[in-house]
Amino acid sequence: MKNVADKISALKRNGHKVLGCFPLYPPMELFYALDLVPVVLWGLKDAIKSTAESDRHLQNYTCSVARHLTEFVLTEGSGMLDGIFMYNACDTLRNLPEIITNATEESGRVLPLISIHIPMALPEQTDASAYFKYEINELITTLEKRFSRMFSKEKFKQVVIKTNQLRKLMADAEKLVASGTIGFSDFSQAIHACWFSTLEDQSGILEALIAGGKKGESGGQGERTGVILSGILPPPASVIEAIESSGLTVVGNDIASLGRAYASMPQVSDNPDSYFLDFYYQHFPCPTLLYSGDRRTTSLFGLVDDSGAEAVIFIGEKFCEYEYFEFPFLSKQLNDRGVKTLEIEIDIDDDAHTSAHRSRIEAFAEMLKSTPTH
Repeated sequence: MKNVADKISALKRNGHKVLGCFPLYPPMELFYALDLVPVVLWGLKDAIKSTAESDRHLQNYTCSVARHLTEFVLTEGSGMLDGIFMYNACDTLRNLPEIITNATEESGRVLPLISIHIPMALPEQTDASAYFKYEINELITTLEKRFSRMFSKEKFKQVVIKTNQLRKLMADAEKLVASGTIGFSDFSQAIHACWFSTLEDQSGILEALIAGGKKGESGGQGERTGVILSGILPPPASVIEAIESSGLTVVGNDIASLGRAYASMPQVSDNPDSYFLDFYYQHFPCPTLLYSGDRRTTSLFGLVDDSGAEAVIFIGEKFCEYEYFEFPFLSKQLNDRGVKTLEIEIDIDDDAHTSAHRSRIEAFAEMLKSTPTH
């Protein structure tokens, strides 16, 4: 997504109100139903080459996700976005609204901040459903006032149907990646492009990706080993190339900005508070949704079983403590089931320094080929 600023500028030229969102799973259906275009400010590494401004406000041991989105909001994004939406996730992201608000006010700019709080307690331990529904209804009221919009249940339902269709298209494209007819890099770029597009444009992006994949179907690529990628962000293009050129095929993914984002398929409803209660509390497990942690192991096992993968490669975003807390446990559980694992750490500057990752991936691929399948 090197052209994030261009994508947002194009949306603005077409008369859209653009809402910058973080973390990864905002209530997008609600925004679309109010004729707003949410853009998910996640994985901006390709678009941001310097973090000089954000480094004035954040420590250098902050993850690249936070540093890049802060840099974008405080520089290019400040004049493009009509507001910022956020909810509570990891410790770093919870503190960003105050930092961003203070920084923009110091420069004389006003960037409206809209937020909700998602209860992170396990639903079976603490029933916070009434509080959560209150938060959603207050959000609707705030958005109506801020953007002079009127919420419509019928329009919301139509948007829900459309977004579920888009999630299905994303899952269909993932199957073509597993078959080897779409490269994982192309797939990843297309999904991330959707987070900066209107609903209509997302359909076009995904349909073109799928059509290209089906056109390239040839009935096999020879002997290849299936792996699952897991992490907060997909690896850099050079690492993906190393994986695929080593004879490995990405047959499934547990990437927060990819598979975890489109795996959940809530029931169609015209009631936003009930819909989002289902969306968040039944969401595909992710460390940014703390209450889903107990389901992480079974979800990963399910991906392995469904895809037939022989290995899982964990893509660790440096300083993402939530993910790193889980990697050792998940690796042990997978190894005990005969599934091999590899952990790769990606730093903020690793786009240009991936030779060490390539060597480890090639060695891992050789090991998998020489090991009898379980």
